[in-house]
Amino acid sequence: MEQSWKKAKAVFAAALGPPLVWLVVFFVAPMAIVWAYSFGHNVGLTEISFTGTIANYARALEPLYLKIFVKSAWVAALTTALCLVIGFPVALAITFASQKAKTWLLLLVMLPFWTNLLIRTYALIAVLRTEGYVNQGFEWFWNIGAKVAPLGAYQPLELLHNNFAVILGLVYVHLPFMVLPLYSALDRLDKSLLEASLDLGAGHLRTLFRIVVPLALPGIASGILITFIPALGAYLTPDLLGGPDSQMIANVIERQFKRANDWPFGAALSFLLMYLTFIAIAVQALLSKGRKKEGVG
Repeated sequence: MEQSWKKAKAVFAAALGPPLVWLVVFFVAPMAIVWAYSFGHNVGLTEISFTGTIANYARALEPLYLKIFVKSAWVAALTTALCLVIGFPVALAITFASQKAKTWLLLLVMLPFWTNLLIRTYALIAVLRTEGYVNQGFEWFWNIGAKVAPLGAYQPLELLHNNFAVILGLVYVHLPFMVLPLYSALDRLDKSLLEASLDLGAGHLRTLFRIVVPLALPGIASGILITFIPALGAYLTPDLLGGPDSQMIANVIERQFKRANDWPFGAALSFLLMYLTFIAIAVQALLSKGRKKEGVG
């Protein structure tokens, strides 16, 4: 028995070794270098001195950057809320669809993952731009109305390079991240509980909010977490769809590394964003632990 366990440990170590080395070399080590940069300062165009200073973190907490952090968190929170409102009915519909329809609906939800984000964003630009499909549709209806009443010339809607476009783009990109964990939680529900609730006269809406939502809370919490974190660090969507006042913290970080050549400050901003991510994960874990304790009690 002891010999068998030793062999099992050897097999486990052999299987774990290469991925662990890969993780350390290509993830932990680069992150450690960037973390060290956050405590340094520039002494030349390409030279950084590691002095242990916290001046970069103090600068990151100035009102200008705090305002961008708060705005980024607000945009991410609004995106997450919209994804939840839209994604919950979608996940519910997939859950109660027939087996054949369920397969196709899940395929449609996962289909965006097979297309590059840059291509999807440019497709959204083609829809929202001044000569895009949305404005063309509105102009068509406007011209029909102009035949009945004098409406004047159609003025295209400004749907790009503003906060509306950024939030719409973030919802468009992150909606599958909300739908899939919600579907996973809803699909495990005991359908007999829903039937019992309806038989007792609760009604569909009351059953939804008193039975379905509480039982789906783990999926809701997971969906919120894995939607909020990528939305908070979104770079491409606000860069292409937003205007000068629509930039998020990831865009500021990019400018520090590529344009301002201030790597220490960019590293400090990056790790502040990472610390916020850890806090969000910790809060979600504490809430989940609290719900489990309540369930046991």
